[in-house]
Amino acid sequence: MAKAKAAPSSSSGGKAAKKKKWSKGKVKDKAQHAVILDKPTYDRIMKEVPTFRFISQSILIERLKVNGSLARTAIRHLEKEGLIKRIVHHNGQLIYSAFLSYPFFYPSH
Repeated sequence: MAKAKAAPSSSSGGKAAKKKKWSKGKVKDKAQHAVILDKPTYDRIMKEVPTFRFISQSILIERLKVNGSLARTAIRHLEKEGLIKRIVHHNGQLIYSAFLSYPFFYPSH
């Protein structure tokens, strides 16, 4: 009797061995962003960023390939220098613009 019970379990055990292999999903490459501000990056920030129409932390991270904390520091420095101005301050998302006279940034009188 023990052999009769063992035979069906071994055949079902063969089916259990062919389990569906779940895919790992798409693997995104880890970004290699700069964490220290070097001279070429600083010069690039001071030259290029004030010409952007829309400036935020995520824009600097994407375009300049810098760390988030470095992007926040750069934005504060540019605002202190008077090169950019704050448009929206909402919780953690700060939105800035170039210090240019675009008519749609000022309320109409």
